[in-house]
Amino acid sequence: MVCPSCKENNNKVIDSRLTEGGSAIRRRRECLECGRRFTTKERVEQELRLTVLKASGQRVPYERDKILAGVERACNKLNVTEEQLQQLVDRVEEEIFNGHEREVSTEDIGRYVGQQLRRLSQVAYVRFMSVHRKFQTVDEFVDEISDVRRRVALEDPAQQTLFET
Repeated sequence: MVCPSCKENNNKVIDSRLTEGGSAIRRRRECLECGRRFTTKERVEQELRLTVLKASGQRVPYERDKILAGVERACNKLNVTEEQLQQLVDRVEEEIFNGHEREVSTEDIGRYVGQQLRRLSQVAYVRFMSVHRKFQTVDEFVDEISDVRRRVALEDPAQQTLFET
């Protein structure tokens, strides 16, 4: 493992713990060259067996980081922690791997992400869906916000004030 500070690969493991329900190992490391401590994660390479079917018909290998990047953009400048984002992506991956053996569409991935984002942040959800569904007009935004308001009123009336001014 290469040190993010000095780029040397001479380091030792200080601590190891299971994370993400046992599907990953978090290792705390110390660089023997510069003394800096850093964290790494190891996970099973099950992602490699899954192919993503894009809207264009193109097939590409599944990449967890693409989901994380999209969620990070949707949550930009919102009060959402990195840990919450990682947990959200973990839940999305769980749905993907439980529901699909070899191939998953970007439409399905977007739906899974949307379901999880709606619970985490309504603003991030609307941002994400505007890109995922390729909104072209303000009316599409208004319709999506109205749908979120309606769902909030049904699920938890106390949160409806989020969209009221």
